[in-house]
Amino acid sequence: MYQNRYYRSWVNSHGLISFQVTCGQTDLMIQAQSDIHKQAAFYATKYHDLISKYIKYNPTFEKSLIPMVIDKQAPPIVISMFEASDKAGVGPMAAVAGAIAEYTGKDLLRYSKEIIIENGGDIFLSTSHKRTIAVYAGNSPLSGKIGIIIPEKTTTKGICTSSGTVGHSLSFGKADAAMAISCSAVLADAAATAIGNVVKTVEDIDSGLDIARSISGIDGALIIIGSKLGVWGNIELVRLDQDN
Repeated sequence: MYQNRYYRSWVNSHGLISFQVTCGQTDLMIQAQSDIHKQAAFYATKYHDLISKYIKYNPTFEKSLIPMVIDKQAPPIVISMFEASDKAGVGPMAAVAGAIAEYTGKDLLRYSKEIIIENGGDIFLSTSHKRTIAVYAGNSPLSGKIGIIIPEKTTTKGICTSSGTVGHSLSFGKADAAMAISCSAVLADAAATAIGNVVKTVEDIDSGLDIARSISGIDGALIIIGSKLGVWGNIELVRLDQDN
């Protein structure tokens, strides 16, 4: 089912060309210095198919909600999902969107020095310029009012968001947005799920931030539930003009 992802316009992509790539359930919004749609489609399909084929070989990989023993014979993208889930304490498929975004993005860096890939609210980027990414938090009054500043000359950054009130991704919590930031989008995706799972009320924000602190490789976290916000780590926020 198609989702109108209007929040995709909330990324400051000045100077970049935007295009969309879809493959199965994968739906990427990609921003690059030139139209590299064909290359993006090739790599996105490659990684989507690698994961799909592995699931057929090992169906538990898709269904498990807890970490699994790492299969060292699996493709590298699958191994990275195993490893991220182990660090975050969630199932490996919690990292799938970030994994496809990151692996596709890294391959595309040979064609464009700047890349921003959004996959279901999970972002991989490498940028030479300062960027602002608006935070989408569903019906929260803070949605679209807060931005994350990405400094210039930022490479291989993952900014991933889980939500218990937006979209179809599995979350056991009620956070409008549970965001994790890391140099790895694979890890950030898994961590966002782990953080979001524990936030059921505003009283749980501190517990969610404690989860973020406990995951090695997570640099910062942001949690929004209703009109309340919690933040930890290396993350710079900016107030956004709603009319911009």
